[in-house]
Amino acid sequence: MVDQWKAPAEAEPSAGDDKSWKLLEKTLLAGIQEQRRSRRWGIFFKLLTFFYLIAMLVLFTPLLDMERSVTSGSGYTALIDVRGVIADKEQASADNLVTSLRAAFEDPKVKGVILRINSPGGSPVQSGYVYDEIRRLRGLNPSIKVYAVISDLGASGAYYIASAADEIYADKASLVGSIGVTAAGFGFVGAMEKLGIQRRAYTSGDHKAFLDPFEPEKPEETKFWQGVLNITHEQFIDSVKQGRGDRLKDKDHPELFSGLVWTGQQALPLGLIDGLGNASSVARDVIGEKELVDFTVQESAFDRFSKKLGASVAEQLAMWMGFQGPTLR
Repeated sequence: MVDQWKAPAEAEPSAGDDKSWKLLEKTLLAGIQEQRRSRRWGIFFKLLTFFYLIAMLVLFTPLLDMERSVTSGSGYTALIDVRGVIADKEQASADNLVTSLRAAFEDPKVKGVILRINSPGGSPVQSGYVYDEIRRLRGLNPSIKVYAVISDLGASGAYYIASAADEIYADKASLVGSIGVTAAGFGFVGAMEKLGIQRRAYTSGDHKAFLDPFEPEKPEETKFWQGVLNITHEQFIDSVKQGRGDRLKDKDHPELFSGLVWTGQQALPLGLIDGLGNASSVARDVIGEKELVDFTVQESAFDRFSKKLGASVAEQLAMWMGFQGPTLR
């Protein structure tokens, strides 16, 4: 007789176990729902904060722009800051400075304009544009004079702009001058050879890879580029001589246009500046209107934030590779 084996019957879940599982299930579902609810509220409050900030920028930016018109008295001195590198898309770009200058000259209450300079220079194109506009506005409005006031630094392109003013003032310890041009770069040929890296550049045109930092220097290209820098330097020198005129004590001074900088105390006898002073003293003692009204184009907080987010990768790569255009220094 064959014994037939039978699996033991599974135990039926008790009513207590069923209640425990249902309780655990409800607890888990409640936790998930609470997480979802917290996430939704978190998103809601983040969006609310974002729209609040946008609303504040929209509401208060026009009020900041209107601030300059709410002044007392019959006249005042316009103040325009030339701060930082003079370059396109920077605070001291030609577009910003020219916009400020035109607004100042169009204001009937403005009795004089002060360019408060603290800049190492920058683009010769941007500097030249501002220089030409200052001279144009001075010609159209001879009763309004422009005064450049150098604080810490007024060098290269910044001095280019200052030389268009009627008079230049600086502190005795300010750094003034640097009338020269530079274009810096790097050469990676030796490093590539050590690393066993080959450069493969395909171009149409003998000089399309002009001054490629990954290729050996070519004497004819170096000579050509030096000629470009020399022409830009001569343009800079001619503009300074035209702007300063006979106030330059020695136009043939061997180091005057060599790229050196001088303190304000040294620059005064050379004729690079007209006197020692600051923005307040020039407004009070020279222009005769001590009240200063800022005409500098101001970036909104939103613009500054957007600019940081949208920084150009291509520009950063170009700087890292070591090629930049001419810079006044």
